[in-house]
Amino acid sequence: MNRITSIIFDLDGTLYRSKELADEIHDSAAAALAIQLGIAADEAGVRLAAAKAELAARTGCEATLSATCELLGGDIKTLHSYLAENINPEKYLSRDERVVAMLERLGKEYRLYIYTNNNRSLADRIMRVIGIEGLFAEIFSVEDFWRTKPDRLAFAKLLAAIGAESGECLFVGDRYDVDLRLPEEHGSRVLLTPSVEKLLYLEEFCKKGE
Repeated sequence: MNRITSIIFDLDGTLYRSKELADEIHDSAAAALAIQLGIAADEAGVRLAAAKAELAARTGCEATLSATCELLGGDIKTLHSYLAENINPEKYLSRDERVVAMLERLGKEYRLYIYTNNNRSLADRIMRVIGIEGLFAEIFSVEDFWRTKPDRLAFAKLLAAIGAESGECLFVGDRYDVDLRLPEEHGSRVLLTPSVEKLLYLEEFCKKGE
């Protein structure tokens, strides 16, 4: 197996944890969908839940918020424009020195990247408030490809952009179906991080993979 040269992180739920922020994003997505479809926000929320369950049943995998909104006829660009303007991550997040210090150490040995289904404006604000701004070689957001994870074409474009073979990459994320299944199918190493404590295991995981 190739040596790891690049570590690609998901952002939301991976490099920080906040149920309150996740709830605000979901509620704002429902509000954006309600505006686009001309329905009440409560009805949009009900439709979102039903569509998410339908997608999961159809694919056998966890459904993303963006994919669910698209299934209901929402426009993904309009959705993310609304989220960028209406979400306030500063209310919920704070800097975790353990995560910052770990990323600083990893950055001395590997090329670090973010690959998120979030938009760039909101992602930048989140990274700023949790103290990890400037620690990554490049940030890939939904706006780079307008194809949300998991997506084979976007995955191929990501690898081309960072100039790495799949086997040289380690993908880190909190949702296996969304962040990790596709990279693993293409020969990348993956680490599922459902908690910050599991994320902090990353350095040890990298050493074992060398």
